[in-house]
Amino acid sequence: MTEYKNPALTVDVVIFCLREQKLQTLLIKRGLEPFEGKWAIPGGFVRYGEDIDDAALRELGEETGVHSVYLEQLYTFGAPDRDPRGHTVTVAYFALIPDENLPLQAGTDAAEAAWHTMDELPELAFDHQTIVEYAHERLRYKLEYTSAGFKLLPREFTLTELQTAYEIVLGEKLDKRNFRRRLLEANVVEKTGQYRSGGEGRPAMLYRYSAEADPEVKARRLYP
Repeated sequence: MTEYKNPALTVDVVIFCLREQKLQTLLIKRGLEPFEGKWAIPGGFVRYGEDIDDAALRELGEETGVHSVYLEQLYTFGAPDRDPRGHTVTVAYFALIPDENLPLQAGTDAAEAAWHTMDELPELAFDHQTIVEYAHERLRYKLEYTSAGFKLLPREFTLTELQTAYEIVLGEKLDKRNFRRRLLEANVVEKTGQYRSGGEGRPAMLYRYSAEADPEVKARRLYP
């Protein structure tokens, strides 16, 4: 059998959260070379015999302390010069999580973990800028035909909070009447019977994602 020199395999995770009315991503500051002191997305090498999905969840937990997230495989990046240590192929993921005062902790090879807004990202290590931008575009696209947007919200939410989440991710204003009409016609949300009071207006009805919804059909085209 011919011997081949194989590239190394890593996983990287772009994790998104709606915080302070902005779409933010979680970055770690590298504590080791290469790119020591630079910000990067969480990730690391896949262990021999380890499933890559398990590796992604493990690295995310080890480097940030974040667990139990919606995780989806994004794309494979394999340019031979993307890692100065040698030819390394990475399987990138994106994760979505609601803002619930998540406790963050930097792992053994990370000096710091922090949230950064998408419109004010620092210079990133490796090709992570490209990976983050690709993940953002994928998230925007998936809002159109899946239930991905609901993963950024708490279990119960108002229709205003849902529309705001879509507007933040898409970077554009949506017509309130059209958005709500399409949302209710699609039967992807259901009333909880509970209300949220606040401000000087009437209490707002709380909704939740419907267990009966088909995310590949009923969530399609919720916005013009």
